[in-house]
Amino acid sequence: MTPFRIDIPQSDLDDLRDRLARTRRPFPVPGRDDRTDFSRGIPQAYLDELAEYWRDGFDWRAQEARLNEYDQLTTVVDGQRFHVVHVRSANPQAVPLMLNHGWPGSFVDYQRLVPLLTGDFHVIIPSLPGFGFSTPLSGTGWELARTTDAYAEIMTRLGYERFGAHGTDVGSGTTGRLAARYPERVIGTHIGADPRLLGLLGEKFPFPEGLSDDEIAQIDAVRAEDAADRGYLLMQDHRPDTIGAALTDSPVGLLAWIAEKFRTRTGDGGYRTPEESVDRDQLLTNISLYWFTRSGESSAQFYWEAEHSELDLVMGAGVPSGWAVFDTHPLMRRAVDPWKAIGHWSEFTEGGHFPAMEVPELLAGDIRAFFKGLS
Repeated sequence: MTPFRIDIPQSDLDDLRDRLARTRRPFPVPGRDDRTDFSRGIPQAYLDELAEYWRDGFDWRAQEARLNEYDQLTTVVDGQRFHVVHVRSANPQAVPLMLNHGWPGSFVDYQRLVPLLTGDFHVIIPSLPGFGFSTPLSGTGWELARTTDAYAEIMTRLGYERFGAHGTDVGSGTTGRLAARYPERVIGTHIGADPRLLGLLGEKFPFPEGLSDDEIAQIDAVRAEDAADRGYLLMQDHRPDTIGAALTDSPVGLLAWIAEKFRTRTGDGGYRTPEESVDRDQLLTNISLYWFTRSGESSAQFYWEAEHSELDLVMGAGVPSGWAVFDTHPLMRRAVDPWKAIGHWSEFTEGGHFPAMEVPELLAGDIRAFFKGLS
């Protein structure tokens, strides 16, 4: 367990600024100058503004100093280096709580959430293999089950025999699998979700029975919208090497690839620009982390491994579970939990796919409410 501090070489910052200054832009298409029109992807006018701020306005060193306020460490499990944020609470009754991130996120997702939780929890945030400072990859085969086992080992090394877990996106998969594989250790699991799950009905989840024609039409509309946003998923599931070359060599390519998701996946129906949904500096801190660690390519490998591992999403039977659904849809519970098996179910009109960044106070309150009384 090696103490770790973030210290990106100045030469890397200079290289990023130089690459951004020399960006080779596409020829403008007449009639495509609306910075808010994301109908064909991230618009060039908006991307130019964001890239210019990244080059001349964004202060990485200030963000690096804020991240370094939290204790961090690295440890090698099964040959793979893992980066872990570990923030101990001053409360002697605090519950160890693992926060699990997904893509295109990182431990930076939880930057605003951590101080809201440390009164009640010891916070542990591991980075997925191939993400952030859990790079480079030690080899192939790092999928959900192997990662979950590594996470359990990390908690053992930190001295936590029993703990809770929260996750969103891919992090909901590691959270659920922790409970399924280690039910004697996991106090409870808390999942952050949004209506994008309805787009997975019939694929990852069974299509609910007894729906009216209107309800089926509503779900079909969500599925159609979700299908239009799956280009990245198909690439990362099947051709991570191909897209990885662009994500590693072009900062503006990486910026477009990730920033677009903070329009299509955030709340308010995806009608806001990314910085209207999340803090712009936090967004660029996350993207900078991908750039400096070259994890655009290696994080995409996790998707290939998941697609080809034949693992299903699982939840731990007998382990208390809680869900918080943000930017909710009227059919969410009926579709996801028709048997009302999830003991703690909360729905919020605010937020979206990145609740720790969008609505950290709401998320922290729901996590505390769920874990209250669990031990």
